[in-house]
Parts: sequence; structure tokens; C-alpha cells
Amino acid sequence: MGIAKVAIVGRPNVGKSSIFNWLIGEKISIVDSVAGVTRDRVTALLPLDGEAPSPAPAEETESDGDASVEEVFPSRYIELIDTGGIGIVDKDDLSEDVEAQIKLALESADMILFVTDARTGIAPLDEIIAEKLRPLSIPILLAVNKSDDEKQEKNAEEFRTFGWEMIKISAKQKIGRVRLMEEFERLIPPEAFEDRGESVENPTMKIAIVGRRNVGKSTFINTLAQEERVIASSVPGTTRDSIDVRLEWDGQTIVVIDTPGFMRGKSIGSDLDFYALTRAKRSIRRADVVLMFFDASQRISKMDKQLVNLIEEHMRPVIFVVNKWDLMAPHMPTSRWGDYLRETFAQCWHVPIAFVTGMTGQNADRLLKHARILQRQYRMRISTGRLNKLITAAMDYNPPPLFYHRKPKIYYAVQADVAPPTIILFCNMPDAFAANYRRFLLSVLRDELPIGEVPIRLVFRKREEKDTKDEIDAKRKS
Repeated sequence: MGIAKVAIVGRPNVGKSSIFNWLIGEKISIVDSVAGVTRDRVTALLPLDGEAPSPAPAEETESDGDASVEEVFPSRYIELIDTGGIGIVDKDDLSEDVEAQIKLALESADMILFVTDARTGIAPLDEIIAEKLRPLSIPILLAVNKSDDEKQEKNAEEFRTFGWEMIKISAKQKIGRVRLMEEFERLIPPEAFEDRGESVENPTMKIAIVGRRNVGKSTFINTLAQEERVIASSVPGTTRDSIDVRLEWDGQTIVVIDTPGFMRGKSIGSDLDFYALTRAKRSIRRADVVLMFFDASQRISKMDKQLVNLIEEHMRPVIFVVNKWDLMAPHMPTSRWGDYLRETFAQCWHVPIAFVTGMTGQNADRLLKHARILQRQYRMRISTGRLNKLITAAMDYNPPPLFYHRKPKIYYAVQADVAPPTIILFCNMPDAFAANYRRFLLSVLRDELPIGEVPIRLVFRKREEKDTKDEIDAKRKS
């Protein structure tokens, strides 16, 4: 089955983003009293026949290769499209870009949800929008939002003069969702659900693209999508929402998440900046792999360092991506920028580095393939036997120093979890293993195991008295 597209349109501040979030069941679009908050097309899949499953991602093992899980999905999906307010005068002179995104949403839609406001009644801009919509040959449902009480419901009646099917709802009070879904069922033409080569399967990989403002994140995504999927502008802070862009790549469905450009905490000057920052952080938590973008023509900033620390804090696999490399290629070898990154982020010596040109897509395919490799490493399980042999050999080569005249011992190691790979080392004295020795063991694991490019969590835990298992200390040479 295909995916039917429903575009949510209307003038500013009628509650389009509130309705979008309410129907999806998540706070995806930014909702604020400031007019013109939404600029790009924000989309999400909504099952028409029940709830979508949320299976745990399949784990990788050393021997099983690609793992897959067969899923059962609802037969029909709606792609809801939240759009910017029609007629908004954007303070950053992006009005034409916003209108272009709305136009693309209308052109792709199988149905339109025209949202108005019961509290204000019919506004002149509502009438202008209605005139724009009348020539369209697709179903239009008029939703009068903010019909919170009897008085507002009476006010809503005047919208019947527009002549379309009308429904009274309230996103704030959560009134009318069942009726709205029934109207979608009734009005969306059956042919909208015919297969058009779109996939409703859970994406095989989610990639968050982060970086400070104006490093080319949106341009790179538009190149991957082969369309103006998000507004790309030199205006700082153009992107406000975190926008999921579903792509078909290498025969699989992936989601690339465009995030707002990060700013330093003390530079956050409005609620919109705060919401954008919060959503960008959430995107990092949602991602399987993070692409940390740098501008090849700019020096690494304090903001870049804070961003890398944030990614490390969430223990997400990351690739350092040096964008706009076409500007520097004639003047500088990649090794020089690579050394610059290694010197600046010495703790991230294991992180791979890529050089791309977002405008043309140069090296983009190679970058996505490497991201998939990191995703597999992140979910991989290592056999207990291999772990114990490796730790034994490492301790024979470099024994830990005595701790208050006592010998630190590790008895056995197990992998307790994936994403990130979490290895528990059962020992006699957890505090006896200093930070430098822990780094030594971590470097051995990175060098010898196929998980060397992703975060690894090492946990030192005291062995319980009744636990007599000893796969390491008893087999050591000394």
C-alpha cells in the first residue's frame, strides 16, 4: 500500500502545529505564540488502521551478519505535513522560501486540512487562503480549531459559508480526534493509498546531522533528498524544528534528521531558540549515528567543542564531517584538517573523519555507507570467551599497579548490553583501576574488536562473595 499525504494549511497562529503534534502523539513541531514559527515542511507518519509498532532494533553479533526482524504494519498510512502560516511576513526575509515549501506541500497532497480559529472568526487572510484552495481538485476538510466551549462552537458556524465539509475541534482540549480520523477515512480517495514506491517500514537507520549554524546541514540534506526538502539559507537559525526526512537509499529506508544550528547557552535569546536547542538534543538521543558537521573554511569553535561533548555524553556513534571541502581542496590536503581535528579532540581518536561537499553530494554515498558500518558496530555483541581471552592477554602485557599493596584482579568480563556496547568487568577492587589503566583496556578493546569506532562503556564491578567464576585471573601468567 502507498502513503496518503495530508497537508495542514492555514494562516499563522490558528494551531496547525498543535493539531499536528496532537494527532501524531508527540511534540514534533514547535508550538509558540510567535507567528511564523514553522518554516519548513514538518512530516510524520500516522497509521490509519491502528497504532504503528515500535520494535527494538535488531542486534548484530560477530557471526550472524545482518539481522532482520519481520514486522506487521497497519495497511494504510497518512503522511501528515505541517506547513508554515500562509501570508506570514518572515522577520528574516524568508517569506518566499516558506511559501515555496507550502506550495510543494499542496502539490504533493492527496487531501488538505484547512485550519481556522473559532475564537477570532473569519479573518481576511482566511478568505484569501480559501480562494487559493478553491481551484484545487483534491478533498478539502475545514477544521475550526479552538472550539473549546459552547460559545466558540457557535462562532465556528460562520465558517460554513466557505462551503466545505467542516469539523469543530480543539487541539488544546483534545476534542474531535476520532471524528477527524473518520473524516480522513471518508475523504481521502482510495487511489491515494496505491503503491507509489514509498516505504512505510521502520527506517533501518536514523542519522542526526548536527553542527553550529551555517555549516551546510540543510543543503546536504536537500542534496540527499534531491529536492528542496528544507529551507537552506545563509540566514543564521533558518532551521527551527528538527525535521525528519525519509529517504530511500541503497534499497533501504533511512531517516535523516535536520537539526537547528546550535548556539551557546548564554546566546539563547527567545523561547524559539530554547525549543530549537531542546529538539536538536532530542534528535541526538533518537539517532543511531550522528554526523557532526564542520565548515572546512572556518576554525573549530568553542561551540563545536560543546557539541562534541554533548554527543559523547549521550554515547552516540559519530562521524566528523568536514563540509564545503571543495573550497579548501586546492589549498590544503585532507590530512592537515584531519590532524587539526585529532589534536582538538584528542579523546575522539577513534572517530572516523569524512570530507564532503554538501552542495554537490561529493562523497555523500561513502559517508552513508560508513554510517551504516558504525550502526552495526553499535549494536554488535562480542562473545564472552573472546572478551575474557583479550582482557587476559592485555593484563599479562601490562599488569595494573598495586593498590595499597594489594593486587588488582579481574575475574571475568561479559557484555551486558548494546547501543552502546557495555562491558562489565567483575573484579576484586573497582577503585584499584585508575583512569589511565581503564583507558589502556579500552584502547585494547578498540584495537582488537570490531567495535573500534563507536562508544564503549566499561563498567568495573566488585565480584560477589558467592560468585566463584574466574576466567581471567586464574589464567594469567603472573
